This record gives sequence, C-alpha cells and structure tokens, in this order.
Amino acid sequence: MTASSTRNDSYKNSSGGIVRSSVLGSTGLVCLCLSILLCGLPALARSQQPAIVPPADSGVSAAQETKGSTGEQSPDPHSPASITGTVVDESGAAVAGARVTLTREDRSPNQEVLSGADGEFTFAGVAPGSFRLTITSPGFATQSVSGTLHPGESFAVPQISLAVAPAATAIQVVLPRVELAEAEIKEEEQQRMLGFIPNFYVTYVHDAVPLTPKQKFELAWKTTIDPVSLGLIGVTAGVQQAADNFSRYGQGAQGFGKRYGAAFADSATSTFIGGAILPSLFKQDPRYFYKGTGSKRSRILYALANAVICKGDNGHWQPNYSGILGGMASGSISTLYYPPEDRGAGLVFENLGFGIAESAVTNLFQEFFIRKVTPNRSKFDPGKSGKGTP
Repeated sequence: MTASSTRNDSYKNSSGGIVRSSVLGSTGLVCLCLSILLCGLPALARSQQPAIVPPADSGVSAAQETKGSTGEQSPDPHSPASITGTVVDESGAAVAGARVTLTREDRSPNQEVLSGADGEFTFAGVAPGSFRLTITSPGFATQSVSGTLHPGESFAVPQISLAVAPAATAIQVVLPRVELAEAEIKEEEQQRMLGFIPNFYVTYVHDAVPLTPKQKFELAWKTTIDPVSLGLIGVTAGVQQAADNFSRYGQGAQGFGKRYGAAFADSATSTFIGGAILPSLFKQDPRYFYKGTGSKRSRILYALANAVICKGDNGHWQPNYSGILGGMASGSISTLYYPPEDRGAGLVFENLGFGIAESAVTNLFQEFFIRKVTPNRSKFDPGKSGKGTP
C-alpha cells in the first residue's frame, strides 16, 4: 500500500512534473498574451480618446487657432498701397504726358505724375483711404476718377478715356496805347453840355490813357475852332462892348471886332499854351479827371485842388505847371493887343488869378453838375456802369 502509494506519488510527481511543465508552459503563453494585451490596450485607448478642446474662456479662439495653424496674419491698416492706370483718347490710343494729380481727403500734399509713352501711370507708397485722380492734357477735357484704397492694395483704375475739349477760340484785342487814347478822345469830342456846349477837357475814365503831344494839340485845335466856342467868344465880346470895357476899342462893328479879336486871342493862347504846348513839355495831362465817388467834402476838395495840380503822363499827381505858367504866358501876350491903360504886370497876374479861380469853379461844376447835363458822355463813364456817383 505504501509502495503503491509511493509509486503513485512518483507517478504523480513524474506526471505532475510533466503536467506542471505543460501547465507552466501554457500559463506563460497566456501570461505573455495578457501582457501584450495589457500593454497595447492603453495605447489603443489613447489613440481612440477624443481631442481635448480648450474651454471657451481660455482666451484662444478657434479662428486664431486656425490662423495660427495656417500661418496667416491680418494686414497692417497703415500698410502703403499703390494706384495704377492708363490714359487713352476716345479712339483708344495712349495719351502720353497727361498730368495725373492725386488728391487725398486728409488734405495731405497732392502728388503728380505724367503718363508714359504707353499712357500708363503709377502712384507707389500711397497711404490707404479715399482718393481722387484728376487727369488733364492739352486739347482734352479734364477727367476725374475717385476711389478708396485699402491697406496693401494695388488699385487698378479702369481705363481713363479723355474726350477732346470743345473748340473755343478766345480773341483778345488789345489796342496800342496811342490808338486807345485816340478812341477816348473821339468819345470826349462827343461830350457837350446841354447837348451843344463843348465839354472836351474832362474825362470820365479814371485810368485814361495819357495823350501824345499830337493828341494834345488836336484836342486844343478842335476846342478852339468849335462853332459853339466861337459863338461864346462873340457873346463875351458883346457883353464887354455893352459895358464899354476897354473903351479905347470904341463902339460899333470896329469896337466889337477888336473886343472879339482880343477875347479870341485870350482863349486861343490859353488853350494852346496851357493845354498843348506846356503839357507836352512837362508831360502833363491837361484834362480834368472826374472823381464821382467819395463824400461830398472829399469831392469839393478834389475839384478845388485840381486848379493847381494835375495828373502827369506817368499817372502821378503833380503841380500844374502847365496851367499856371500857361495863364501867365497868355496874360503876357495879351499886353500886345489890349489898350495901353489896360496893360502891365497887374493885368498878367490878374489874368493868372482869374484863370485859377475860373478853373476851380469850373471843376466844381464838372464834379457836381455838368456830368448830369452832358448826354453824350464817354461809355467808360463810371456813372453808367453803376460805379460812380449819379
């Protein structure tokens, strides 16, 4: 029994050993498979685990993640841009040398370029914002284009077609000074107080052209031989004869003739010496320049002052040497034909004083009255254009 048990144990041991060996081999294989599974499952689990999305308050937006992942960045709002374009005519041919001016609404300095031989132009380094292009070229009408430039943008202006400018011919006729002065004289020779009394030695043109010596003599001659002037001299002689002035001349036709001759000589010598000869020598204008504006006081002072001052041919005011010396010369000459008892230095200075006073009174009438009763005034009369005093 014991032996049998021993054998059985041995067998068992023997078998058990074999069995254990087999079991251990199977167990090791199972353990190895389990190990592989246990090691592989976490990796597989991690590979199948969903991506972790950062919370909304993490400060990183999805758009920023996308931009960050793609490498894109938003443009700089101050990034300079450019403008290009082409200028052509109505037929489509390029217009070279057209001036293109770039104007900005921010009042920055304007920029200008000229179109090239192919009609193209370019503005580089332009700040973003609204702009306006003005295109000009000789013979063409001005063209304008507006637009808005974005940061970093290369703005291509649609093709600019210039239309031919409408034909316009401006003719400016500028008369030489001599011809202009002659035209003014012709106007002045139509000026007659009450429609018939000569009013030639006044101009209503504030900037009248200076007269040439020839024109000064022409004006003096036409004033002297005017029928109305000759008639007024006759009236003066008649009044003198009626008052028996210069009694040595006598009465009757002979006395009237002498008085008429003396009065005509006074008028002629005064007009020619004071209105033509001396004004030509001293380069002075013998005419009265009507003022017509300002206060009444200023116009009175102006009229009185013009008895002793005058406007020079250079346009400046100066002492009226022509009028003053002309009066003295005329008075001196009068001693040759007036009766002996009416001659002398007293007559000369009397005539001079009388001439200055007469000029002052005449100027006052010119300034405030004569213009109103002179229908054929110069067309340059400031009163007609609304600039003068009526």
